[in-house]
Amino acid sequence: MHVLLLSIQRHLWLVLTITSGMVVTISLILPAVFNLEPCYLCIFQRLLWIIMTGLGMIALFGHNAITFAGRLFIFFAGMGISAAGYQSWLQWQPIAETSCVGSTPGLIDRLVEWLGEQLPALFLATGFCEDAALFILGFSLANWAFIMFMLALIGALIALHQAPISNRIN
Repeated sequence: MHVLLLSIQRHLWLVLTITSGMVVTISLILPAVFNLEPCYLCIFQRLLWIIMTGLGMIALFGHNAITFAGRLFIFFAGMGISAAGYQSWLQWQPIAETSCVGSTPGLIDRLVEWLGEQLPALFLATGFCEDAALFILGFSLANWAFIMFMLALIGALIALHQAPISNRIN
């Protein structure tokens, strides 16, 4: 039974890791193909997916780190849900009533600005969060990000629940 649970858990982490990596790849391809300008929240969400990909790999291959990496994965997925939810809310507001650009840059803005200076190909933010330039099946990219973060969080919760008792940290 222990081996079966470990096998299910490994498969879930494999799916979560591959999915996270695919989301990062798509977040790099779509702006290039459709001439989109990513905003601070888009770039922040990309960063979260990159981190989650790494944590998924740790959970997949790290025998003693599964629970710790899994809990961090859930934390970052929760941050992604918040960021994508806020961005979706901004996009649902009437045009010119709200903006993600404030008078004083917040922590996310400063982090993304710094990352954009270090590695502009991955992290340069040039757009506005309230712009929903591309819709797929009636959903903006922020809406899709919200859905994907939710699925990742649920998948990680299931994967952690499948962890054998000896791997769980209380």
